[in-house]
Formats: sequence, structure tokens, C-alpha cells
Amino acid sequence: MLTNVLLFALGFVLLIIGGDKFVDGATGVAKRYHIPELLIGATVVSIGTTLPEVMVSATSAAKGIGDIAYGNAIGSIICNTSLIAAITVAIRPAPVGKKDLIKPVIFFFTAAIFYSAVSYMSGYFSRLTGIILLLIFIVYMIINVKDALKGSASGTDSSPVADNAEDEAKKSVASGFKESILYDLLMIVIGAVFITIGANLLVDNGTIIATALGVPTSVIALTFVALGTSLPELVTAITSLIKGHGALSLGNVIGANLFNLVLVSGLSITIQPFHIPVEKTIAGMNASLVVDIPVMFAVMAILTLPSIIRGKISRVQGILLLAIYAGYLVFQFAL
Repeated sequence: MLTNVLLFALGFVLLIIGGDKFVDGATGVAKRYHIPELLIGATVVSIGTTLPEVMVSATSAAKGIGDIAYGNAIGSIICNTSLIAAITVAIRPAPVGKKDLIKPVIFFFTAAIFYSAVSYMSGYFSRLTGIILLLIFIVYMIINVKDALKGSASGTDSSPVADNAEDEAKKSVASGFKESILYDLLMIVIGAVFITIGANLLVDNGTIIATALGVPTSVIALTFVALGTSLPELVTAITSLIKGHGALSLGNVIGANLFNLVLVSGLSITIQPFHIPVEKTIAGMNASLVVDIPVMFAVMAILTLPSIIRGKISRVQGILLLAIYAGYLVFQFAL
């Protein structure tokens, strides 16, 4: 057990280092091509920080453990929104670019409605469902890449990072490898690798510890595994706040939530279709359909809709989301 605890701690250290390098690389790309931070957060950073979910869920699906593949995706969305984004908002509320926020939010709710319709109507995710989710992911990425290229070509300067790019370039006296795009990309790759290794160490050893305590598989997936694979988003959010890139953090969380539905779930289902796990019921109904999916919709609505309407995010939203997450944990472990 001591070995598991030490490996768990090592995983956390790797996540911290990886999150720092990943944010440096991503914001470097944003500065270089004048790409909005929210867009970078919703694409490049989101893919990198979603790698642990992809690996855990895909591996679980391949092994026929649908409980973890399903619970990890839904649980990560709830954790990302009501814990990670909530902490970011509660600590440092900030204005958001409504234009950059609308697209990932529309894609998320479109995918969530489709995902939920399948869940309530059949309770079984077929390979066709997985393929449709992956197609949504591909369409989303194509649209974002086109927008990014269009913004770069027209010299659009819509992010705080882009605003300071010229000044920082003038201050720099070195003109070596650190100033090249290759360095930024290397930081992204190194960060993603460290994040993936760290998250796997946390999940593998943390799950062993949790299982030893007799926690059900579905609860482990919805809470412990979800939190473990969401730690990259947490580390990235904290690192982004420290470095003053709050928009990057918010974009990362929203993008990661979308990718949990269309990439993580889509890939897992395509590899091995599965039924929605039923390990807990409420009034004879699957607890996941009564609690997990509605909570997923609720926390995303609380985070995004007021932000789109008012163009800013408030501390009240963060506090409310944290309260919801606390209640959700009580339900999973105490009821």
C-alpha cells in the first residue's frame, strides 16, 4: 500500500510539471498566431488534458468494463464544471468573450442532448452512436481550425495574450530555440506526456486504494477515477490563474467537457459498445438517469448560460457549483 501511495504522489508531481509546460506552450502558440486564449483552451489544451480520460475509458471499454468507460466521461464533466471551473471562478471571476464561448457551448449541448436521448430511450450505446459522436468531434475541430487560420491570416488580435505579443517580443533579447514555434510545440508535447503519465499513476494506484476500501465500481468511476483523470484540467486551471490566463482555463474546461462526450465516449463506444451500468437505483429507476445526467446538464447550464448572456462570469456561479459538487459527492458515497 505504501508503494501505491508513493506512486500516487509521483503522479501528482508529474501533473504539476506537465500542466505548467502545457500552458506555456499553448499560450506561446496563442501569442505567435494571435489566436484567442479561449479558442486555444477549447482545442489544443483541451485535447492534451483529456488524454487521461481517453486512455482510461478506451482501455476500460476494450476490456469490457463499461462501468468505468461510462462513469469516467460523465463524472469528469461534472467534476470539471462544478469543481475545477468553480474553483477558477470563485478565486478570480473574469470577463469572457461571448463570441468564443458560444461555439463550444452549442456543440456541447448538441452532443449532450444526443447522448442523453440514447441513454433514456435505449440504455445501450451502439457502435453507430460512437461513430456519430466522433463525427461531431471531427466537425468541431475542422470549424475551429478554420476559424483559427482565418483569424491568424487577418491579423485578428482578440486575446489578452495577443495584445501583449509585440511588447514581449521587443523585450526579448534572445533569438534562439526558445523563441521558435518548435519550442512551443515541444512544451505542449512534453506537458501532454507528463500529464498522461501522472494521471495514469494517480488513477491506477488511487483506484487500488479505493477498491481496497470496498467502494462500488460505478461510484469509483463517477468520482475517484473522474477526479483523477480531471486533475490535468485542475492543474492547468490553477497554472493558468497563476500566470494570469483565466480565459484559457475556462476554455479548457468547456472544451474538455465536449471532448469527454464526443471523443472519450465516442472512441470508447466505437471500440466496444456497452449498456449504461445499473448499480444504484432511485424509486426503481437507474440512478444515473435520475441524477448523473441531469446534474451534468445543470452544472454546464449554470457555468455557461449566464456567461453568454452577460459576457462575464461571477463568483456566485463558482460558489453554487462547488455546493452542487459537494452534494453530488454526498449522494454517491452516503446514499
